Amino acid sequence: MLSENPTNLARSERQTENSPDQLSRGILFVVSSPSGGGKGSLISRVLNGSPSLSYSVSYSTRSARTGEVDGVDYFFVSPPRFEQLVAADEFLEWARVHGNLYGTSRAQVLKEIEEGRDIILEVDVQGAASVRKLPADSVSIFIVPPSFEVLRQRLVARGTDSPLELELRLRNAPIELRQYRTFDYVIVNDDLERASAQLAAVIYAERARRKRQEQEVQRVAETFPAR
Repeated sequence: MLSENPTNLARSERQTENSPDQLSRGILFVVSSPSGGGKGSLISRVLNGSPSLSYSVSYSTRSARTGEVDGVDYFFVSPPRFEQLVAADEFLEWARVHGNLYGTSRAQVLKEIEEGRDIILEVDVQGAASVRKLPADSVSIFIVPPSFEVLRQRLVARGTDSPLELELRLRNAPIELRQYRTFDYVIVNDDLERASAQLAAVIYAERARRKRQEQEVQRVAETFPAR
């Protein structure tokens, strides 16, 4: 039986910031928001413009919404199957959100970052908190809706939640919003084009940080004459 506060942290080895292995590893971009904040739309835009960026497909016990594809949007599994995956330590992080279970595949994320590819995680605030505790090279971004009323309108227009589910999401939204202080970046999603450009800018800027370019600079330096 799963506990009411399920959070499973990865058991991975710590690496020093300047080790060759760390420098060649990919970056974990963690994107979160209150439900209906628009993180999915922003991520889709950024992925379309950045083929070198991978996307982590999460597991979920909720029902697929209209237009969602199993294995593309989520891996939709039954609660018993999810519990089996938890017991097998298959998740980097997992949590119960709005009555459903969500988890991030450990194997996919580790494969991507160990092969030097950046990967973006779309998770709730609980999942983001878990990932930030991991010894991974991660960057967290929080997406803020322009107002509570806009958030409510988005959830209603989505038309995928029952009245009780909608009430639960709206009740949790103020609590989730307060978590913005724990993130590295905050983007207000009041204009899809501008907000997606900001998200892309964060990714490009983080890739250009000195510590992540050390290996490339050393490669260039070797082509210079010795002094």
